[in-house]
Amino acid sequence: MDVLLSILGVVVVALGIGISIGLHEFGHFYPARKFGVYVGKFMVGFGPTVWSRTFGETEFGIKAIPLGGYVSLSGMYPPTASTNRGFKLFRSLVQDARDASAETITDENRTFYKLGTAKRIVTMLGGPFMNLLIAAVLYLVLFSGIGIMAASTSVGSLADCVRPVTATSQTCTDSDPVAPAKAAGIKLGDNIVSIDGVPFTDWVSQIAVIRDHANQPIDFVVERAGKQITLTVTPIEAERYAFDDAGNVITNPDGTWRTAMVGYAGIGPEYTRQTQSPAVALTNLGTNVVDVGKIIVDLPSRMGQVWDAAFGGAERDANGPVSVVGVGRIAGEVASLDGLDVVARISALIGIVASLNVALFVFNLIPLLPLDGGHVAVAIIDWIRQRVAKLFGRPAPAPIDTARLVPITVVATALLIAMSALLIYADIVKPITLGP
Repeated sequence: MDVLLSILGVVVVALGIGISIGLHEFGHFYPARKFGVYVGKFMVGFGPTVWSRTFGETEFGIKAIPLGGYVSLSGMYPPTASTNRGFKLFRSLVQDARDASAETITDENRTFYKLGTAKRIVTMLGGPFMNLLIAAVLYLVLFSGIGIMAASTSVGSLADCVRPVTATSQTCTDSDPVAPAKAAGIKLGDNIVSIDGVPFTDWVSQIAVIRDHANQPIDFVVERAGKQITLTVTPIEAERYAFDDAGNVITNPDGTWRTAMVGYAGIGPEYTRQTQSPAVALTNLGTNVVDVGKIIVDLPSRMGQVWDAAFGGAERDANGPVSVVGVGRIAGEVASLDGLDVVARISALIGIVASLNVALFVFNLIPLLPLDGGHVAVAIIDWIRQRVAKLFGRPAPAPIDTARLVPITVVATALLIAMSALLIYADIVKPITLGP
């Protein structure tokens, strides 16, 4: 059964990736067609064609290697005369790219290079925008539709005794004091109504009252079996982890978790599935975008960590980059985890596909050819050159000949392929897993 669930998880995420790639390419295809550009091909995947059909003037198809996709826009490069400047290899690459682009031209008036700056930017940003839109929809489904596991106001855990949080064993001994909440008569399932006279609505922020009242009695009002009961709890000063205002554990410079002597009652929340407002969903989406951006900025050092893990004894960073192979393994592991109900499995897989779309959105905005962000950067530079020329009364300069940038594109593509190969190898020999 676990094997079947694992396979199902991989299939679901693979379909999600395929659909996401297809919609990304549609984000380029639709505005290009609206602006009159001839689009010869719309392909999901690379390599040999598995299936294709022609609708209208465009061939739509699926290729064998599911590592991306493309739309063939007519006239990506202007068919200008070649130059003798530069290395012979570079001249050859430039001319080959120009010739290949010229073969796509059926009508000079329906070429990409003749579009205005704004239309070129819209066409190139259409793909990443679709990924962001997919991620936003999935986050809304996950947070506002299905709901996420969050702390409720009910007591879900109750400690028997008080021991330092850093103790190697949390088993109670005869010398350990009884946990204050248990001593006061609080029971599992009690719904906390108020603490110290303050209505209890949020565990993370209001539990701070306990931490700030070590050795001081506090009145807890709890609801049990439909009745409200007042119980007096006196938190014991104990070593516990230190938290920030958002409820996250504070980390020391050496990576260990910081501790502090604070009031401790020995109670924890019951987690239930709760729907969140769309604002919460979109806020989490924004946080994910920022986090992915930080990973990409730090990508060179992270790839060094991946290399050390793949070819040395280092461990993989659980928050580091992964390939499609790694994503598939994680999806299979999530789908087959014990103790998860159907809703939890579906939620986890939705979260994986949403995060993938965030990654595709951010990664494609990198201002480097052949990525979408590289084409946008060229269009913006063109616009600046035109504005400067107009400001000084000069003739408008010709658009940047992006064919001359093909050598840079080839180098960047080779680096992307090398990084993908390293990640795939690392995900095979030393994958990131959810288990211990």
